[in-house]
Amino acid sequence: MSTHHHVPDERADEHRGRGALEGLRVADFSRVLAGPYATMLLADLGADVIKIERPGVGDETRAWHPPADDDGTSTYFLSVNRNKRSVVLDLTTESGREQARALVAESDVLVENFRPGTMERLGLGHQELRARHPRLVYCSISGFGSGEGAAIPGYDLLVQAVGGLMSVTGTADGQPVKAGVALVDVITGLHASLGVLAALRHRDATGQGQRVEVNLLGSLLSAMVNQASAFAVAGVVPGRMGNAHPSIAPYETFPTADRPIALAVGNDRQFAMLTQALGQPGLADDDRFRTNTDRVAHRVELRETLTRLLSARGADHWTDVLLAAGVPAGPVNGVDEAFAFARRLGLPGIVEIPAAAADGADGRPSRQVAHPVALSRTPARYLLPPPQLGRHTEEILRGLTGHASE
Repeated sequence: MSTHHHVPDERADEHRGRGALEGLRVADFSRVLAGPYATMLLADLGADVIKIERPGVGDETRAWHPPADDDGTSTYFLSVNRNKRSVVLDLTTESGREQARALVAESDVLVENFRPGTMERLGLGHQELRARHPRLVYCSISGFGSGEGAAIPGYDLLVQAVGGLMSVTGTADGQPVKAGVALVDVITGLHASLGVLAALRHRDATGQGQRVEVNLLGSLLSAMVNQASAFAVAGVVPGRMGNAHPSIAPYETFPTADRPIALAVGNDRQFAMLTQALGQPGLADDDRFRTNTDRVAHRVELRETLTRLLSARGADHWTDVLLAAGVPAGPVNGVDEAFAFARRLGLPGIVEIPAAAADGADGRPSRQVAHPVALSRTPARYLLPPPQLGRHTEEILRGLTGHASE
């Protein structure tokens, strides 16, 4: 047995309330979704993120509405740009590019999602900047990589289509369907933030930055996990199965007396608990349903049986009964109901940046969706609402060594 006793680090308390990434500056040249989502995650955790935008229009998602807030800014833009400061730079001019280089010189991380080759043409490519700033972590996000796919625009819908996600989404006898949110962009943003943090860890150890490259197609293929593995390992090309699962049953939605309910029965023990709760314990001993493999082979008969039983009562009734029995179950909620459910569970869901901390012109509070990672010592902070276009240009450029705004 070890006799070592942990000695508390008295310095640790000094960092309570500070962001885990405090002291890092991110020059954010990205726009739309994957890049801004990645940089917002970093900003929530304490990084100083400077969002570089085009004069006049800025990030194009500012105008992607309805819906919009009271000031006419799209809720799409607002969803991924809090805790950032906005600087307007005209990268088509030499003065704008020089200001950008000065900003990068004082940054730890650069994130960009221009079409491959664009940053090089602007004199802001990785090779050029690495020579000047060897500690810089340079993150490039593209649709299809910087090789043969460089010319293909990286739109989430397109990647869902060509990347196979739509081929496994939708009913077997229906049309391919995209996910209801730009899921590939979000996953790619997560991969980008992970890559940046790994590169920063390496820089801490060696003093050397590096390039981080992620693309939408590669992120999707990785995120398709078991479906992609079915092909990679067994040569199986999966297809659309509606809400059913190719390897587990019952693991789908079922109709009830009012609205659908989802059952996520992951093992034989849970199936036995389900049959008990439904008042039909004998189903667990039925040769067709005894094991998960049996249930997958007889999923049609199983679905018919469960649908008949569940149709007797409503989804809320069955949710209470099944959860009490230890069966993973829940109704198909709308987004409003999903946030209400989070509140009932004591999860943050929606947070509010108070007016006292807000950086908007009128200091109004800003409602935001909570950061998903809970850290016990350095939790996410909500200090700045999504910025107005160019609101911090003077402030940032004035602070650059030897540079002023023009």
